[in-house]
Amino acid sequence: MTVDALTDVSGVRVGHATLTGNGRLTGTTVVLAPEGGAVAAVDVRGGGPGTKETDALDPRNLVRKVEAIVLTGGSAYGLDAASGVMAWLEERGRGVRVGPGPSHVVPVVPAACIFDLGRGGDFRARPDAATGRAAVEDAAASAPGSPVREGCVGAGTGAAVGLLKGGVGTASTVLVSGITVAALVVANAAGSAVEPGTGALYGELFQGRVSVPEARVHEEARRRLAEAAARNAPVPLNTTLAVVATDADLSKAQAQKLAGTAHDGIARAVRPVHLLNDGDTVFALATGVHPLDSADPLALNDILAAGADTVTRAIVRAVRAAEPVPGATAAVTGEAAGTTAETEAGPGGVWLSYGELYGRG
Repeated sequence: MTVDALTDVSGVRVGHATLTGNGRLTGTTVVLAPEGGAVAAVDVRGGGPGTKETDALDPRNLVRKVEAIVLTGGSAYGLDAASGVMAWLEERGRGVRVGPGPSHVVPVVPAACIFDLGRGGDFRARPDAATGRAAVEDAAASAPGSPVREGCVGAGTGAAVGLLKGGVGTASTVLVSGITVAALVVANAAGSAVEPGTGALYGELFQGRVSVPEARVHEEARRRLAEAAARNAPVPLNTTLAVVATDADLSKAQAQKLAGTAHDGIARAVRPVHLLNDGDTVFALATGVHPLDSADPLALNDILAAGADTVTRAIVRAVRAAEPVPGATAAVTGEAAGTTAETEAGPGGVWLSYGELYGRG
């Protein structure tokens, strides 16, 4: 039985740590590989990425497998969440073996961040190592094949797509060969997920199964979005992050090709993409359960196509699952917060959701 999520790839687990209240609107999501790791690769297309340990995933370099991937809010500050995941893995002897003892490991934990600073009202609210540990513990505690929480959770807590609230989404497919391909995204794009003339989601137009919103509904949505945009500070930086996983037996080079073509799935669901103020990054994981047909030099093609398609569906689900966020304010200060230091307020803002404006569909 599948749950249409990244966890349909056997052994892969997902955990979230969500930070809200007191000026916070951010969090961290961890994709935990099966023990022993999974072949990993990455492809970065955005002009303003925030990443950690991505060079280790180059097919020319030493590290072949990783135990976890971290997606996090907090911009570059939030990359500290990977330290908490690294410590958790070290305690369990999971990582690249560098010595004779079982504890002699260095966990390689690739990470990427989105820009969500100040969206809850406090510019200094961001994930840290403790947040990363909480997210990986959440992943480890989940049962195999569990559904993945979507919407405003984990790294998608403070995400926005254009003028709409963004979040986490996931999807999967099983190929005729029996190979599973799945994706998890954090949709936080500078571009829009909505076709401006009709209000339809680009990703659903691509899928060919969308009912276009009524004209009166679309006009009302445009009016409300314009009002919200006038109250919100401009969004300077954004990023769409994705992890595409498969149970196919891929080399690092093949996994890198999967990460690259999966970016097509972002381009089908968000326009424009890969801008200078985006940090669009896609990771690929391959657990190696199902070998490819060695007699077919094009056997990888079905996996590549499915990777892009699942990313598109995952973005649609992220936007549809997102909940609206009312006007954000700075965290409480003074005696109520147990400190005399004032909290620095960020841009905050009012974030409307697609479901609120157009219905859940």
